[in-house]
Amino acid sequence: MKQLLSLLLLAFALNANSQISINTDGSIPDISAMLDVKSTSKGFLPPRMTTAQRNTIAYPAAGLVIYNTDEKALNLFNGMDWNSLAPVPVFFCGLTITINHVVFGGVAPVNKTVAYGTVNGIAGVSSKCWITRNLGAAQQATGASDATEASAGWYWQFNRKFGYKHDGTTRTPGTSWISSINESSDWTQANDPCALELGAGWRIPTFAEWNYGDASWSGGLYMHEAGFLSYSDGSLNDRGLYGNYWSSAQYSATFGWGLYINSTYRQLNYNNKANGYSVRCVRD
Repeated sequence: MKQLLSLLLLAFALNANSQISINTDGSIPDISAMLDVKSTSKGFLPPRMTTAQRNTIAYPAAGLVIYNTDEKALNLFNGMDWNSLAPVPVFFCGLTITINHVVFGGVAPVNKTVAYGTVNGIAGVSSKCWITRNLGAAQQATGASDATEASAGWYWQFNRKFGYKHDGTTRTPGTSWISSINESSDWTQANDPCALELGAGWRIPTFAEWNYGDASWSGGLYMHEAGFLSYSDGSLNDRGLYGNYWSSAQYSATFGWGLYINSTYRQLNYNNKANGYSVRCVRD
């Protein structure tokens, strides 16, 4: 018993400020730390879990750390989303970027891991890099009239960061629908789902980028007819018939500019900000 107490005394040193040091030399904790672990032969072992297990953590605190056994890397929750602490390779357009979308960030409507292809050299905007599927789309569209939910991805109302999934019957989340938006503002960076979900540098396209860029199905972006959610009640309309994509520019306090496409033509028009449109992300 005395030996156990001696080991405990060696292992823990508590100072007057309730700081704790775990060590074998009896040293006091560093003045800047509440918990100071010292060792020259052992490491710190955080909880180990899969991505699916991590995503079941209810209300994770900002700063929470786990070891992700799928990614083989530490993950940190930043208050909105889980971020991998694995070294980030230098990005160049043409790479596939894999994003673990989680609902805790207030942007993604469901938990989903998506691998986004990227492409540049698009006629009219050749210096820009684009994702080749809609934000939130589980798969690359198979054609201009692809009417599947997996290819459609999610929908956003103008200058609102939270997205909606629609499986053809049910809208997720099924929260009260905003049927009217009246504010004099372009799409702000703080609400841009491209930046929030894909990371710094990504954003919703400008009016000029949609106006001059080749947004045809064959243009390399695989733009397709994902439909839209009606401003009146959030119901799904025209999937497989028309495509509607927001730009970052407003037309007025109640209307925003967007790209409208179908099988025969494309045009920029303005429409009710409360409509739920698709988002396609770009970076310089």
